[in-house]
Amino acid sequence: MKLNKYLRNNYLIILLFILIISIINLMLVSFKVESQAIMGVNITVILGFIIYVIYDFGRRKKFYNKFLNDLDLLDKKYLITEMIDKPNFYDGEILYDALYEIDKSMAEKIKEYSLSIKDFKEYIEMWIHEVKLPLASINLMIHNHKELSDKKIIEQLKRIDDDVEQVLYYVRSENAEKDYLIKETELSKVISNVAMKNKDILLENNIDFIVDVGNKKVLTDSKWLEFIVNQIVSNSVKYIRSGVEHYIKISAEENNRSIILKIYDNGIGIEKSDIHKVFNKTFTGNNGRKIETSTGMGLYIAKQLCKKLGHKITINSKENEYTEVSLLFNKNDYLEIAK
Repeated sequence: MKLNKYLRNNYLIILLFILIISIINLMLVSFKVESQAIMGVNITVILGFIIYVIYDFGRRKKFYNKFLNDLDLLDKKYLITEMIDKPNFYDGEILYDALYEIDKSMAEKIKEYSLSIKDFKEYIEMWIHEVKLPLASINLMIHNHKELSDKKIIEQLKRIDDDVEQVLYYVRSENAEKDYLIKETELSKVISNVAMKNKDILLENNIDFIVDVGNKKVLTDSKWLEFIVNQIVSNSVKYIRSGVEHYIKISAEENNRSIILKIYDNGIGIEKSDIHKVFNKTFTGNNGRKIETSTGMGLYIAKQLCKKLGHKITINSKENEYTEVSLLFNKNDYLEIAK
């Protein structure tokens, strides 16, 4: 809050004060009051007015400067009423009370929307679990009756199953931490589950699935990690390159601070201009124009889950040569020492 702006805002009061002083002086002169007395009255009144202006400006400046500073520091601006004290001047009290009512109204509305969204998410989760049952039954029927199986049917069932699972994890991603169970997880078991899930589609496309992760273990949630790896492998299958022997190679490297899981394929790769956008929501890029089933959601969800798990995901690629996705798992020093 600046003094010059404060004075400009109160110019009418200042002009009124000058007018009153002038009238008082005229009255004192008309009553033939001595000049020294008139001067004494003027000094007293003007000094009193200046003291009041300084006091009023000071308390307003203190309140508004704190108000603006606290507001600037807050990520959630609507919490400002929790940071400031009620001011001791009338228009400040009106502002404070108004902000409190606005904040209260917004909090109630947010709670209402949150409950509505929660109910919708719970319904979607329930629906997904229900729809996965007939999908599992159809897959079982196809495996038990090979004469009914068909490559296109298998591919479409796999696509439906992946899309349904993707919706489930996307719905859960905002509150994924409520479903976490962080513990030591064998990478080989996670990769094995992913391989089994993609067995038919890997065989149909003659893709060699090469795994070399040894007995390395990482601190993570096995269920979420399995989903992340499955999304990456699904992309590798989706973007295979014609004219070469297809393969997906999964390996693990270890150093003093971390373990890095690398998933490498010799597919169509990613354009250089698209590489920094692949984790953006719904981004499909140039490859999305080639493959109709691209949604641009798989890597986005994987990235969000990695953030919540404390992992780091990166991607490196060269068009028409390869794509390599790396997952970095930091080691827990305390657990290492405890061993």
